[in-house]
Amino acid sequence: MIIGLIGKANVGKSTFFNAATELAVPSANYPFTTIEPNVGVAYARIRCTCREFGVQDNPVHSMCIDGNRFIPVKLIDVAGLVPGAHAGKGLGNKFLDDARQADALIHVVDASGSTDSGGKPVPAGTEDPMSDIKFVEEEFDLWMAGIVSRDWSKTAREAENQGQKLEQMLAKRLSGLAIPEHHVFSAIHESGLGSKKPTLWTEDDILHFCKVLRARAKPFLVAANKADLPTAEANIAKMKQAGMKVVPCASEAESMLKKASKKGVLHYLPGDNSFEVKPSMQLNEQQKKALDLVKGLIEKYGSTGVQDAINTACFDLLHLVAVYPVEDEVKLADKKGNVLPDVRLLPEGSTAKDLAATVHADLAKGFLYAIDARTKQRIGADHKLKAGDVIKIVSAASRG
Repeated sequence: MIIGLIGKANVGKSTFFNAATELAVPSANYPFTTIEPNVGVAYARIRCTCREFGVQDNPVHSMCIDGNRFIPVKLIDVAGLVPGAHAGKGLGNKFLDDARQADALIHVVDASGSTDSGGKPVPAGTEDPMSDIKFVEEEFDLWMAGIVSRDWSKTAREAENQGQKLEQMLAKRLSGLAIPEHHVFSAIHESGLGSKKPTLWTEDDILHFCKVLRARAKPFLVAANKADLPTAEANIAKMKQAGMKVVPCASEAESMLKKASKKGVLHYLPGDNSFEVKPSMQLNEQQKKALDLVKGLIEKYGSTGVQDAINTACFDLLHLVAVYPVEDEVKLADKKGNVLPDVRLLPEGSTAKDLAATVHADLAKGFLYAIDARTKQRIGADHKLKAGDVIKIVSAASRG
């Protein structure tokens, strides 16, 4: 599962990336600091089921801190967009090619309005972030429409004359974007084009289809970055009033809290709605002032927003559920005795057999049944999993 960071140049995508992954990638106050995509690991945060079971877990592929499980997800920060990117302007083609592999997209926006359309700094409040959101989404839609439109008349005739399913042909054409056929089928009908002959589709029809498909297959949320600046508040309110899925963010504040936590200055977990300076620490006036500003931001928005954005992408956009696979349903452990060693993020509606496939293809191939560790009951291959389930897979493959 991959989350992509997109947006126009110089809005703080790399700062957000650094705050989410704690990797040191270049960031500076000028356009196109990011040219090659940065790939790192961020973490979705959930309440760990260890507290419910009253066990001391020993995660192998994730982290559990104070009963909070942090599940790794891949995060890609790609080059910034400028108007005309779909036609190759700026680093447009490079951006869109890198972004295509993402399952969900976090659109980082300069909520303070201090960056122009080309990514150059301007006085805060002089630019409208709403126009940035519109142009980035339009560039993505136009890029997709360009792919769909290529040799459209030939594709449309084949769909009509040779009886081929249009959704299969379009899914094949869009295979590089990792868009499944069922999303294509849904978008055709949701856009009102299901009853219209493909040969009669206009350029506007194709663009409308791509808008619907992008919203379904590459869902966006807006990370309203630089939310700590005074000019951001009104813009964030305007985004929310427009019905956008918005998470106010202050990436630099998140980075500062993480660094201070690593140095032992304070206690803070990503996504917390507060932090606590350790009693033994003596802060200077500059440090106190900086932390007071962050405290005010958190009191206003509930957090710095970075962790909330990752969680929103995973659980609200992609509708994932966290499931714990184990080999011993009594001890909740693997063969080595590690308790609750792993947790997998699966799409809502996934089955016990789907979980087996994420552990190993052979487990799914030889699937016999599974055991729910809570009820100790056997469940079948088609049993739909719920968030927090702890599941043992029994497979012919695992029996050797």
